[in-house]
Amino acid sequence: MLEEILKHIPQREPFLFIEKIVDRTENSITTSKLLTGKEDFFKGHFPGAPVFPGVLMCEAVFQTGALLMALKGQSANDSKKALVTRIQGAKFKNMAKPGDELMITVDFVEMLANAAFMKGKITANSKTIMSIEFAATIIENEEV
Repeated sequence: MLEEILKHIPQREPFLFIEKIVDRTENSITTSKLLTGKEDFFKGHFPGAPVFPGVLMCEAVFQTGALLMALKGQSANDSKKALVTRIQGAKFKNMAKPGDELMITVDFVEMLANAAFMKGKITANSKTIMSIEFAATIIENEEV
């Protein structure tokens, strides 16, 4: 399923934080990422007691949101892309560590003009790790 993801969002290793689509409806998607412990960021983020950085958790949610928008037909890798324009209500409730499989869920809230409003959360081991609300603007590729 990684091929399906790569068809719809521009991120690539080492900055790709979703691996497969777990579930999808018209207005919601769940992706996953297994933290192996071999990722480069673990080398310097609390050595000896590694933790998945919160900013990268946000990025995993944003990538999942971009995938949802592409699959809804709101953006397409060849002509349009989604750029995050607002972040609010980010809450980090637990830590994600090597060995955890992250479940990243994004729900579409509404579309106003060219802005998509979404809510996301990450769970691991049946616990909520983080939650966030965000908006992304759909733009033409040549505008970047």
